[in-house]
Amino acid sequence: MPYCKPEEKNDHNKIGLYMCLLAFDWQPNQHLILSANRDEFYQRPTLPLAAWPDEPNIIAGRDLEHKGTWLGVSKNLRFATLTNVRALGVGPNNPPSRGELISLFLSSPDSPDVAIKQLLDRAELYAPFNFIAGDIRQVWYLTNYPEPRLESVKAGTHSLSNAQLDTPWPKAQLAQQQLEDWLKEPKDSHSLSLLLNRREPFADEQLPDTGVGHSFEKLLSAQFIQSPNYGTRCSTGLILYASEAFISETSWGSEGELTGVISKKIQP
Repeated sequence: MPYCKPEEKNDHNKIGLYMCLLAFDWQPNQHLILSANRDEFYQRPTLPLAAWPDEPNIIAGRDLEHKGTWLGVSKNLRFATLTNVRALGVGPNNPPSRGELISLFLSSPDSPDVAIKQLLDRAELYAPFNFIAGDIRQVWYLTNYPEPRLESVKAGTHSLSNAQLDTPWPKAQLAQQQLEDWLKEPKDSHSLSLLLNRREPFADEQLPDTGVGHSFEKLLSAQFIQSPNYGTRCSTGLILYASEAFISETSWGSEGELTGVISKKIQP
């Protein structure tokens, strides 16, 4: 849910606002290439992309409020990312943070298929979410809305925002096209992090109706969101191969200005 009513906005554990737009291309045993934007309240404290001191196998940014993350990779070359589902008022009372799903998957000693099936067993504990995870050999899509469901992702290019995988929201469709264009002349992970950059909202007739009201539906239709209290906090590019990965995180300020870039090469 990239927007909360003012009276709800402090209940982050209930409505956590992790990563709101991504596009990825998966070619089995060749590559996983992903570009994503994280939208969040500016007041929510965050650490930038780094290896976690308490979980050194995980390389990710970190939400300091609940110690989870929105996108991460592991030193054994797994990846995981999530978005929430924009479904107002749905979910259990006092759920755990959805950001822990990523750390549970990336730190699991089990194979990716076993690790994600264990998360399926826990899915009803959380507020509505979408979860994409795997490695170069297998990619999975897990959601708990409207009910828990796990499926293997088909090879090719996909997009995800705050509805189901490949739902044709305008900004998600554009993200998929942007990634397909990038793949024609691929560069580096930093350029990939800058990909989802449309800051203009879409026309009224193209907007979905998710119950947040027209003005907020309009604001949230942009790929790169800007408002006084809430917006795109960082953008990530990930290139994952069988033997190494490259990840870049570009951070943004409250006026949409660039505030930092971190790039890392990961090898087992």
